[in-house]
Amino acid sequence: MNSSITQRYLQSVLQYNPLTGVFINLVDRNGRAVKGAVAGYTNTIGYTVIQMQGRKLHAHRLAWLYMTGEWPVNQIDHINRVRSDNRIENLRQATSHQNAQNTKDHSGNTSGHRGVTWHKKNKNWQAQMLVLGKYVYLGAFDRIEDAVEARKKAVASLHTFAQNV
Repeated sequence: MNSSITQRYLQSVLQYNPLTGVFINLVDRNGRAVKGAVAGYTNTIGYTVIQMQGRKLHAHRLAWLYMTGEWPVNQIDHINRVRSDNRIENLRQATSHQNAQNTKDHSGNTSGHRGVTWHKKNKNWQAQMLVLGKYVYLGAFDRIEDAVEARKKAVASLHTFAQNV
């Protein structure tokens, strides 16, 4: 897909700072990319996008190419979950399953703890998690703390890419 853009070409038109994750234009491109200016923009869902050769490319994928010389085979996961943080230490290759492990809580979460819900009918806390696309029931608990602990233990053993979930 992106084979025409090589590490050599990328390094000839952009400078990448691995400590900040920011790209700087080395040359004027497309009439909009000005030499010396920060390259790209943040899209509506928080990713940095850089237009190059008529295509809009995610900066995290360009950072991977810039540093490794290869396009990522899989997805690139932002370890700290900040989509605009493209420091190389914050990026890692991940399958879609691994990347899904490192996501934020859903907006509908009312317990304040991922995978823990109040069951009205049974009047208890229930813990669950998604594993390989299927929900795994972890149990029912009288105390929310016990449900949270059960989920933390399951996450530690099953979700190696999870961060603080």
